[in-house]
Amino acid sequence: MAPTSVITDSVRESMSESATGDRYYFVPADAKPDPISGARAKRLKYGVNGVWKESKTSKYMPCYDPSTGAVIAYAPQCTSEEVEEVIQSAVGAYPTWRDTPVTKRVQVLFRMKQLLDEHLDELTYLLAQENGKKWDEAMGDVIKVIEVVEFACGAPEMMKGESLMNVSSGYDTVQFREPMGVFAGIAPWNFPAMIPQGWMVPICVVTGNCMVLKAASFAPQSAMRITELWKEAGLPAGVLNIVTTSRNEAEILLKHPDIKGVTFVGSTSVGLHIYSTAASHGKRVQALTEAKNHALVMSDAVIERAAQGIINSFCGCAGERCMALPVVVVENSVADKLVEAVVRLAKEVNLGPAYEKRTGMGPVINQGHKDFVLNWIETAIKEGAKLILDGRKPTVPHSCQGGFFIGPTIFDHVTEDMASGREEIFGPVLCIKRVDSFEEGLRIMNNSRFANGSVIYTESGHFAREFAKRTDGGMVGINVGIPVPLGVFGFTGHKQSFFGDLHCMGRDGFIFYTETKNVTSTWFTGKEIPAKVSTWDGTMTRG
Repeated sequence: MAPTSVITDSVRESMSESATGDRYYFVPADAKPDPISGARAKRLKYGVNGVWKESKTSKYMPCYDPSTGAVIAYAPQCTSEEVEEVIQSAVGAYPTWRDTPVTKRVQVLFRMKQLLDEHLDELTYLLAQENGKKWDEAMGDVIKVIEVVEFACGAPEMMKGESLMNVSSGYDTVQFREPMGVFAGIAPWNFPAMIPQGWMVPICVVTGNCMVLKAASFAPQSAMRITELWKEAGLPAGVLNIVTTSRNEAEILLKHPDIKGVTFVGSTSVGLHIYSTAASHGKRVQALTEAKNHALVMSDAVIERAAQGIINSFCGCAGERCMALPVVVVENSVADKLVEAVVRLAKEVNLGPAYEKRTGMGPVINQGHKDFVLNWIETAIKEGAKLILDGRKPTVPHSCQGGFFIGPTIFDHVTEDMASGREEIFGPVLCIKRVDSFEEGLRIMNNSRFANGSVIYTESGHFAREFAKRTDGGMVGINVGIPVPLGVFGFTGHKQSFFGDLHCMGRDGFIFYTETKNVTSTWFTGKEIPAKVSTWDGTMTRG
């Protein structure tokens, strides 16, 4: 159960089975109490045109509390007709929302920021419960939504066009940035608030577009609850619609003629499919995909501080983030010292319920993903990597015996030919590769097909600058283990960590959700009719 200190009145209201009304869920009368928590599993709805509706599907996916293994909700796998319904809701809302002045659209975001602040504890608990992030990580997931909402409030400045008077004699050109229509957001389960409601929704809607959001079926409640807050903030009906579906119904979003663009976060194989399919149907696409981020630890690094950063980076969020640090490349002269420090600190990480503030690391999302990570650990052992810390049978509190826990796991002497050191494991597993020099380390890092983030720990300005210039990583950390920039800069993965031309958030985000229109004009009276109008109608300045 959640610690008493964090159960505020708003949290109690959100958790109450009787407070369903026009909510994103209801509790069936015949639902049986969970033997662990005593709570009855919610049945989730889908949001369309400002209301919550029960799906007509017969297929529901269980959503777990990863800390205990209890089923806390069932997410509908909405039908193709319901997906069409939410698309048409967005299409219908678009003309009025497009024509709403951007300054008025921003007012909705101002109110939304206040609501997110007011409901921070409630949202933190909900996210920790459905995803498994420990308390401060779950709160950070929500705060990252607030960060982008605040940034998107600058839309009047970010959407301003350009102009030039007298581009040629008597002719002026003005360039505008305009919304495009309806976008689809396809979100993953690892950041249930930040990605759908931070990376996707705020900039999309503030620029005058509408969105159909496909939340992750494993962990959709945070996105659904925040959708309720958007309505409370004054977002008009139909501007934001939310569904949970299987991949089959999600495919509709990639080909539908009324969808102008798709934003996606998930695996590389799915991202490549989404990019190629949606782009072939004339849509804008940004697909943020997998990673295998590396850190290079130089011989002059402050080892204890580097080890602390590495622990945070590979254990944080139980390793379920594309900016995790699953590989450390370390110079041989300090490798033993670093390994000793990392193993010692990893052994101090305490596992427990995600919603307990004293927990050092929470569980992974569900049993299926736990099995996936365990299989990778077995693969690394078979490949010959040296297992120096085994997290397969961690110690957890009695209440968490049914939870999906994997302890920090560390492999040493991982080589380039081992798949475990190349492919994304997406769990609290660290691979250590030993090298003799900066050049060897950089080469190994750049050999990866992924290039989300890369990190160097060093006291040398020379090596830090060389690394920043020559690394393939799109987000670079100099003694920073998780180099995720603020939303004003955007999220800039490279290589097979990203498919598209415009990244999410930052200036790219505003460009992605808008298109440019150039208006060239000249004015004359009937007394000024020329003898002949040129082929270029006055817009060429030579000749």
